[in-house]
Amino acid sequence: MSPTPRPRRIRIAAAQYPLSELATLGDYRDKLADWVGRAATDGADMIVFPEYGAMEYAAAAGAAPDLAASLEAVSAALPEMDATHADLARRLGVHILAASGPCRRPDGRYVNRARLFTPEGLVGIQDKMIMTPFEVTWGIAPGETLRVFVTRLGRIGIAICYDSEFPLLVRAQAEAAADLILIPSCTEFVSGYHRVRTAALARALENGCITVQSPTVGEARWSPAVDVNTGAAGIFGPSEKGLSDTGVIAQGQLNAVAFVTATVDLGGLAEVRARGEMRNSLDWARQPGAQPLAGLVEVVDLR
Repeated sequence: MSPTPRPRRIRIAAAQYPLSELATLGDYRDKLADWVGRAATDGADMIVFPEYGAMEYAAAAGAAPDLAASLEAVSAALPEMDATHADLARRLGVHILAASGPCRRPDGRYVNRARLFTPEGLVGIQDKMIMTPFEVTWGIAPGETLRVFVTRLGRIGIAICYDSEFPLLVRAQAEAAADLILIPSCTEFVSGYHRVRTAALARALENGCITVQSPTVGEARWSPAVDVNTGAAGIFGPSEKGLSDTGVIAQGQLNAVAFVTATVDLGGLAEVRARGEMRNSLDWARQPGAQPLAGLVEVVDLR
């Protein structure tokens, strides 16, 4: 693999995304085109959608009242949904993290799958690694491979919601040179939202990276899977002079329907890691007994 180009300043748009009771797949395409189009017009290079946002397609398939039917309908529709994302990424010249959703594996079990689309027509896949109690009840299986994606924006990792609360998962991605960690989330309660937000702040501090939280928001009472959604988007970094005194680069209003946007200098993170006020990432690796984790990560070239 050729060396990764030095990351540049990139503009990120993180969605606070409401789930709609859609009538048709055409309605889904129109809604997605509107959201992606608005972010692209605002200059976004990277557009991030939330965990389980794909579940809104269950309404269009007439499967929303039943959980098992919803999982199957969304999984079956993923190829069509992905084609729409790929077309928008290509035409508008943006990277898109599609809202995650259930994907049936050959063994018949579902995983919670996020897909990263590039303007070059390439797609990266990250399955959620650690299941929440409600996902265990649904029968969702854990993913098997942790990845980092090499893109023309820089190296990107994805930690789906609960995964972000486990430091060694994100640490492994950071040791595989990820500068940007995308955290799509779906939480019912304010407490759940804050758990993920706290994790996003902590992972940014520990690893000298940028983390991006994108949640589902609002009520979707037609769905047994995602009926109540609470959250706010945020873009976070290490608390360092010249980057962010608080670690919060941009923060949305709770449960508002909106994009939260910021321009970040991924290249400047190397300076923070090497010569910042505190050097958490370097000092972590120097601790007695610290084990290298990058070997646990599959690096995928999406350039």
